[in-house]
Amino acid sequence: MKILIINPYGIGDVLFTTPVISNLRLAYPNATIAYLANRRTADFLKFNPEIARVFIYERDDFVETYRRNPLEFIQKSFELFNSIKKEGFDMIFDFSLNSTFGFLSAVCGIKKRVGFDYKKRGRFLTHRLPMVGYEEKHVIEYYLDLLRLIKLPVPVKHMTMDLPREDIQWAKEWLKEHNINSAKPLIAVLPGGGASWGKAARYKRWPASNYAHLIDKIVENFDADIILLGDPKEEDLCREVVNQAHFPVHFAVGKTSVLRLAALLKLCQGAIVNDGGPLHVAEAVGTKTVSIFGPVDPQVYGPYPVGNHAVVQKGLPCQPCYRRFRMASCSHISCLGELSVDDVYRKVQSIL
Repeated sequence: MKILIINPYGIGDVLFTTPVISNLRLAYPNATIAYLANRRTADFLKFNPEIARVFIYERDDFVETYRRNPLEFIQKSFELFNSIKKEGFDMIFDFSLNSTFGFLSAVCGIKKRVGFDYKKRGRFLTHRLPMVGYEEKHVIEYYLDLLRLIKLPVPVKHMTMDLPREDIQWAKEWLKEHNINSAKPLIAVLPGGGASWGKAARYKRWPASNYAHLIDKIVENFDADIILLGDPKEEDLCREVVNQAHFPVHFAVGKTSVLRLAALLKLCQGAIVNDGGPLHVAEAVGTKTVSIFGPVDPQVYGPYPVGNHAVVQKGLPCQPCYRRFRMASCSHISCLGELSVDDVYRKVQSIL
């Protein structure tokens, strides 16, 4: 049995498929499992012992190639198509919600093609599950529904993320270099939200001034060390937090790969983070989290299972306003603006 999983989206989306991988391995102990992902998520998928090969599909690269030279785009597409075809896959699980991959899989001769029929885009799939969006239950449960569709058991529901020994060693050395006291609680704070929402990420961010006040309160009451983490594009935002906080923090924003971010998070007692990919990285490596949710439904995109994690949400009547992959027009973002430092601090107390 040779199985290909297709998910070209962000870190959280790919981590949500790790229970699928675990259950496939239980159902098919001798199967070869491969994955098609974007370049950023491919970095950690390559270290998953269940994944034999990772195909890289970077949508923006393909779009740019098409604009520059349509003939080069055709050649590039054919190379990807041919590399998949020659593997002789028996089955795919398509999480792309896009008809393109279903079509290419059919042309490649892959006989069993399992995925979602979103907006009738599943027409090239042999086994398709109708859906209009992720609602009322967690995305992981939607993903596991594709296994249930073909009568496979789903005993595993937790995410996993395997870390190379050298990245864990790097994280330990980083803490040592910054004189971080192992006797104190170590808390990671991520004021951004990852890169997946682009310019719209501001809708998911609790204000920088609130993060600064929260850091002060944690240090005052727990004598904790704080590491500030984030994507390189979030450096200005995180500098705002540093400038407004009265206590010093350890600044690692833009200094880590995804794997090194995960390694640092694994060494922390807790992580405080907005809704986004870093939340799920912390969860996957076993770190307790306090996650702050605004427009997005934590029942669908939050920690799963909840376990050692706390979710903070204002609970306004208009929440959630991100539904069926669309963000409602909102100029006030009251769901985050009205969420106080004390609201979040009480949840931090619960995990510490």
